[in-house]
Amino acid sequence: MLASSVQRPASASYTSRTSSARKRRIVAGALVLCSLALVSVYFREAEGGSLHDAQGIGATVLRPFQVGAERVARPFRDVYGYFAGLVRAKSELEELRRDYSRLSQQAIQNETARQRLGVLERLQNFRAPPSYPRDFRAVTAAVVSVPTNPYDQEVVIEAGSSDGIRRDDPVLGARGLVGRVTRVTPHQALVMLLTDESSSVSATVLRSPTGAFGLVEPSQAGSVTLALERVTKAEVVREGAIVVTAGRRQGEESSIYPGGIEIGVVASVAQNSSDLYKRIEVRPFADLSSLSAAVVLVSKRPRGPSPK
Repeated sequence: MLASSVQRPASASYTSRTSSARKRRIVAGALVLCSLALVSVYFREAEGGSLHDAQGIGATVLRPFQVGAERVARPFRDVYGYFAGLVRAKSELEELRRDYSRLSQQAIQNETARQRLGVLERLQNFRAPPSYPRDFRAVTAAVVSVPTNPYDQEVVIEAGSSDGIRRDDPVLGARGLVGRVTRVTPHQALVMLLTDESSSVSATVLRSPTGAFGLVEPSQAGSVTLALERVTKAEVVREGAIVVTAGRRQGEESSIYPGGIEIGVVASVAQNSSDLYKRIEVRPFADLSSLSAAVVLVSKRPRGPSPK
């Protein structure tokens, strides 16, 4: 019937596919054999052979296309090279910055260590005043922590109970009294500076005709100057006079500070009729704002209660 479909045998379709694949393999094999033959002939023939001439003609024909492709590809290659170089330069710059930061920190640490070593070497030659060489020994220590604000008047030194340091031991700088030890651990000690609001040191004025006696205390919170308090108006005190520890408190009670330690110099003296005492400003010898090392006077004698 006309409406009925005509079906091809399955074997005919399979035979067609097999024949097509066989033809492709034959063509590929022929091309490979031809290529091998041409290569062999090319290497065996002389420089002026037909294959060499054909190669030259092909190169001449393809040269314009090669030049065009080179010109087209060059901008893309240049852009790639630019960005690759930029990334490499940024990486090298970052590495140089890290090296610079590391070397800068190392230079700062070396300079700080050099300065501290110089101060420690000078303090190694510290000699106690003749009035107390037998009762104290000097322990030199580096300052490892300084005040972070004007109201924090304490420093930490790198020496402690393992070095014989005890609470209330006097602490000196390269010149002049610094303060006293308030807390001790085996390898460190906390030192309260003279500028701390709770500090008070009994002191006397050298070359004062009347032997002026008083208490050295902070002049005001956060200040680097001191004040000699409780000096009556009858006492004679002149600017430029040296203020030293008295070695005693009011009366005959002893002090934790041996007598004769320099504290500072009288910077100004004032008084008025309404005041009971003179107003005396003392400029300390020790630079309390930038201590890098200190000397602790360790007593060789047993200590009782802690007077000032």
